[in-house]
Amino acid sequence: MGKLFSLIVLVALGYTGLYFYYGVVVKQEIQQQLDSHGLSAVSVDNVEYGVWAPVSTSANISVTVTYRGSQAALDLAVQGHPVFSDEVSVQFDGLQALRLGIGFGL
Repeated sequence: MGKLFSLIVLVALGYTGLYFYYGVVVKQEIQQQLDSHGLSAVSVDNVEYGVWAPVSTSANISVTVTYRGSQAALDLAVQGHPVFSDEVSVQFDGLQALRLGIGFGL
């Protein structure tokens, strides 16, 4: 029983590490693709994905991006695994929300 519990804890720790590292790699991949399209002023603030995204080769994710005080929440589709594969495709799926910031420069 103790060995089974230890194995479960070890697998849970490994998956937790993979889950958080997946978010870091996806954020870097999206930022890199934005930069390659000339949108280096757009920054990726938040990446949200499902529990099973790190163990699948395709995932739907939600990303919050910021450009000069304005924010947009985007739905993206990731094809390929960003951690274990060299060929990763990120495709725009839809716009969730758009928040515009208005500044008067006073």
